[in-house]
Amino acid sequence: MADILTFKKSNCKNCYKCIRYCPVKSIRFSGNQAHIVGDECILCGQCLVVCPQGAKQVADGVEKVQVLLQSGAPVYVSLAPSFAANYNGIGLAGMEKALSALGFAGCEETARGAAFVTAEYERLMQEPDRKILISSCCHSVNLLIQKYYPQALKYLAPVASPMQAHARDLKSRYPEAKVVFIGPCAAKKDEVEHYGEADAALTFEELTAWLKREQIPLEPAEDHHPAGKERLYPTTGGVLETFHERLPDVSYFAVDGVERCKQVLDELENLPQGRCFIEMSACVGSCIGGPLMDRHHTTPVSDYMAVSGYAGKSSYDRETGVSLSKRLSYYDRHFSAPSESEITAALRQMGKTRPEDELNCGSCGYNTCREKAVAIIHGKAEASMCLPFLMRRAENFSDNIINNSPNAILVLNDSLEVQQINQAALKLMNLPRAADVMGAPVVRLLEPKVFMDALNTGRGVKDQRVYLAEYNRYVEQTVVLDKEYRILICLMRDITEEEAARERKEKLSTQTVEVADKVVEKQMRIVQEIASLLGETAAETKIALTKLKESISDE
Repeated sequence: MADILTFKKSNCKNCYKCIRYCPVKSIRFSGNQAHIVGDECILCGQCLVVCPQGAKQVADGVEKVQVLLQSGAPVYVSLAPSFAANYNGIGLAGMEKALSALGFAGCEETARGAAFVTAEYERLMQEPDRKILISSCCHSVNLLIQKYYPQALKYLAPVASPMQAHARDLKSRYPEAKVVFIGPCAAKKDEVEHYGEADAALTFEELTAWLKREQIPLEPAEDHHPAGKERLYPTTGGVLETFHERLPDVSYFAVDGVERCKQVLDELENLPQGRCFIEMSACVGSCIGGPLMDRHHTTPVSDYMAVSGYAGKSSYDRETGVSLSKRLSYYDRHFSAPSESEITAALRQMGKTRPEDELNCGSCGYNTCREKAVAIIHGKAEASMCLPFLMRRAENFSDNIINNSPNAILVLNDSLEVQQINQAALKLMNLPRAADVMGAPVVRLLEPKVFMDALNTGRGVKDQRVYLAEYNRYVEQTVVLDKEYRILICLMRDITEEEAARERKEKLSTQTVEVADKVVEKQMRIVQEIASLLGETAAETKIALTKLKESISDE
């Protein structure tokens, strides 16, 4: 079953939309990737419909059908009556022509099998001791009951689905034949694999794509096939429309959509006295609202009108020589309810330590925080899937960084209004409270030119030295523009003390140079004076020595 629906791992964006819409929460998240839990899935296909990334895929059955066509055995199509909505205006003859071009031996409507099924439902309701009977046409409803409502199994009709009944009938008439069902349902692929009456199942999407690849057009053709009201089967209440007679002591009603079916199943044991026949369909609008209709639920009124206009007033032949029995057993999911202490521990992982922390917002896909906690215990969910928890953790993390940063931090929107300011910025600008400036234009605090330039050019500044005259402060300013979110982040490191120290150092350097110049000048003056004195003394000495020399020479 797990192979019927698969995921494109690269496309999963952790939006949790699939788990929000999954009526039985059969999707597990691990490593930021969604996985279908096959033992729990009922193949309703809601995840296919709602996934915004198209990450869900249905197992392709075309190759298997092509192998059947090449086997040499005649291959017949059992065509779901919802084709009248999916291929509006084509008609059965037009479908036969296109399918024949693909190599099929013949095509009949599944509605012929529906006639056999309705007759069996009427026979079962004739049994006086039968209080409740639930239709077993929808495989997803069957799986829902088999997996989640074992107490209601006794009410589920032990009758083959129209697809199974028709496949049995076709093979009784054509013993060598293979049967391929074509319809709007992913669950039918599992029904084929599990029960085996039909040999393969295709969706309308697969058929449309196959015809397109083979360049086979779908064109209306003159239709001589008799119409039957069993063609209404794919509409809500369509099964009830085919009953020939309704017993006066039996209530007949139809329920569509898994959530409504679950509500009815929850109520069954407490129903008032009386008997009832319940037609159940997993899809809202029944099969014409199926997940694999080409147009995905977009035209419910037109689809209904197409089917009802194609249906006849009389019934197809109800006589068949094949058995219509079907065994429906309980699927044990080995589910164990966690203890209260385990749930409390899981809630604590999500940061929910008090009842008021349990917002039950549903952003994780689960209806309540306690449901999410149970999913965590069973390994189907992660604590990080809780959006309020993630937001609170991210806010606390960023607040701790911002408020404990020694640098002033200011965050502005693209209208240059203050969105966030930290304690260091308040201290730098002598502001008492952040609330006084939140939402105010930055011009009240700082010169806005640098921010306007960043918005206009897309470029910020880094480590720009600025003197804030109004605060008598020097700062080293960095302005960063987040283009995606259109916010400006301004970081200012107070360098007033550094600037004062630099000025003191420059003043000291200047004074030192001046003193050195004076010392040099004085020394040069002294040298000159000494040189002058030395010059006079040398001259006098020379004269004295010359006279002494002459005196000695005369003697």
